[in-house]
Amino acid sequence: MSDNNKITVASDWLAGCAGCHMSFLDIDERIVTLLEHATLLSTPITDLKHPSKEGVTVGILEGAVNNSANEHVAKMFRERCKILIALGDCAVFGGVNTMRNAIGIDKALQRAYVESDSTVDGQIPNDEEIATMQNCRAVDQVVPVDVYIPGCPPSADAIWFALTELLAGRKPDLRGGHLHWH
Repeated sequence: MSDNNKITVASDWLAGCAGCHMSFLDIDERIVTLLEHATLLSTPITDLKHPSKEGVTVGILEGAVNNSANEHVAKMFRERCKILIALGDCAVFGGVNTMRNAIGIDKALQRAYVESDSTVDGQIPNDEEIATMQNCRAVDQVVPVDVYIPGCPPSADAIWFALTELLAGRKPDLRGGHLHWH
């Protein structure tokens, strides 16, 4: 297969732990097979650049949308990716990040920067981004998502299955709620 026939893939992580990208790397030697059919253009694993304005075939977002920077990345990915995948529970459901929604941003910042056991003389940073944070959200609360791969993190096999189904031109569908096309 020539480079012209390869699909292009971009990924990024939003508010999360990077575990989903580590699970992606856990496809191990299968990554060689993937690279025969796909080109990784911009990922945290490679160079962290954003997908080109010309767009990519598949975009993968890990993590929840926690602030305006995350929201900007989610909207850019949706605009530039033919197929958008929400990877992992944070991207699919909002994950543990959404726990702060129940208490509000002020209390969450107070706990994180002032009251935590590891904080000495802490203060909440004077940062516009922190001051304007909204509720933490799943990716599809900001932009339409095409494929959901839940899990914390999702298994390498689930990620591999979804990518190989897309490479074959099929919609990923693993019954039982583990993976589905939306």
